[in-house]
Amino acid sequence: MKTTKLRPGISRRQLLGSGASAAAAAPLLRTLEARAAPLETADPRTDQIAIVDLTVNERPHRLNIDPRTTLLDALREQLGLLGSKKGCDHGQCGACTVLVHGRRVLSCLTLAAAVRGPVTTIEGLADETGELHPLQQAFLEQDAFQCGYCTPGQIVSAIGCIGEGHAGTEEEIRHYMSGNLCRCGAYPNIVKAVRQAKARIERS
Repeated sequence: MKTTKLRPGISRRQLLGSGASAAAAAPLLRTLEARAAPLETADPRTDQIAIVDLTVNERPHRLNIDPRTTLLDALREQLGLLGSKKGCDHGQCGACTVLVHGRRVLSCLTLAAAVRGPVTTIEGLADETGELHPLQQAFLEQDAFQCGYCTPGQIVSAIGCIGEGHAGTEEEIRHYMSGNLCRCGAYPNIVKAVRQAKARIERS
């Protein structure tokens, strides 16, 4: 039987113990080295800046933003237009609805750099004299809101709905406005407001 020769003064028990300790410490050392190492694979896109030209409520703006910035964040964080709300941030509640070329757009899912055309938000609906848009006035008269958080998106979406020709009946309004949620449950009065505003817009 072959025997292991040990250095003088070191027993077999001590040798096995020191080997086990070294093996146990190896993963810890690798983890510490990884944390201390520089991040060589950092995403280069984080250093990029996009120059984006937006026309919002008939006013031109030039923004220097991260190319991944959503239209909603550009409106709120860069232009200070806080009417469009960040509700779910997943395009499911409609609180962020704005108009692009008159068409309804979920601004939380739209990249600002991808926008082609004029943007209209709730702040751009009243005229220069302060007279409210017919839908804004109808929402007031029909008491079509409670907490008001979803109201900007509801009003802007309703304008798009009327412009698309989808506000002929109450059933049609409910269907084509179903993407805009009201947590307070003001749906009956919202439908009344849309019908009232549609009639006024057609008469004007």
